[in-house]
Amino acid sequence: MIAKQIKGKDFYGVLAYNEKKVEQGMGYVLDTNITIGKTVHMTQEFNIVRQLRPRLGKAVYHVSLNLPYEDSLSDKQFTSLGMDYLKGMGFDDNQYIMYRHQDQEHEHIHIIANRVKFSGELVSDSKDYERSERLVRKLELNYSLSQLEDNKLTRKATITQKEIEKAFRTGEPPMKLTLQYHLENSISNSNNTTEFIRELNTRNICPEFNVSKSTGRVTGISFRHKGIIYKGSSLGRHYSWNNIIKRIDYEQDRDRGVILKANSTERRSDTSFEEDSNAATAHIGKKQSISERHIKVAEQPKSYLEKAPSDGLNVNQMDDHSWNSFKLELDNDSRFKKRERKRKGRRR
Repeated sequence: MIAKQIKGKDFYGVLAYNEKKVEQGMGYVLDTNITIGKTVHMTQEFNIVRQLRPRLGKAVYHVSLNLPYEDSLSDKQFTSLGMDYLKGMGFDDNQYIMYRHQDQEHEHIHIIANRVKFSGELVSDSKDYERSERLVRKLELNYSLSQLEDNKLTRKATITQKEIEKAFRTGEPPMKLTLQYHLENSISNSNNTTEFIRELNTRNICPEFNVSKSTGRVTGISFRHKGIIYKGSSLGRHYSWNNIIKRIDYEQDRDRGVILKANSTERRSDTSFEEDSNAATAHIGKKQSISERHIKVAEQPKSYLEKAPSDGLNVNQMDDHSWNSFKLELDNDSRFKKRERKRKGRRR
């Protein structure tokens, strides 16, 4: 059996969807503790209790319980299973309505419940995915349903042949398996987004959230480990952001700050790395040639020439010495002119 959970803000929409199935003859109500009537009136009844928690955003709990094609339950059995599921998830004093649909080949029911109890308490959604999976396994046994195989529960991406070959060459486990292991433990040890990020950081994994600039909504997540970035979905459907938040307590408005802080830390880490690299490159490129150093020395005042020997210049080269190369050139030029004048004088 597969349980698909959804938490929402609007009772009217989900009630209208199920009531339309009833009108089309593809569904009917199995059980409820509210007054059956028009969609708007049922919505109002749910909202009366919802007002006990006026600041709660997602008060709507909607779950579908889907049997394998080969399994079948009577209305009475399905109703009993649905009630056991609700109580197992903490909905033991809540408004609910249960529909059975007949629009698919497999048998399934939809349950709409109010997360706010009649007492005003709130049903926790912490790790509700994990709790649901454990509960479903028990219900499969209690109602003699087909058992879902473990490999269908993992939803992890398998490693490729190249990754296996690399593991043999290096003697290290594939990075994908390592990340899956750390992510699974981080999720299991976390109750909310803050704890999840903290758990990742202790394992040297930096999360990077894709946040919509227009809505501020998180649309995805990536993980940086040992200088390599992996998209959550590339590690398996189990580790996409939409599936992670089914297992931890996440609220967009409440967790906006901690998510932006995590992204800011990740960007600072990248910037620091780039600056260090650029600084190293710049230092290597700053090696000066001898001629460049000589030019800088030549631009200094004469008083600076006393320090010139440390840069490779000889002060004596600047003296008015008889063998100065420049003076020697002038002497040679003077001798040449004298010879030319004598030669011309003889011709005359």
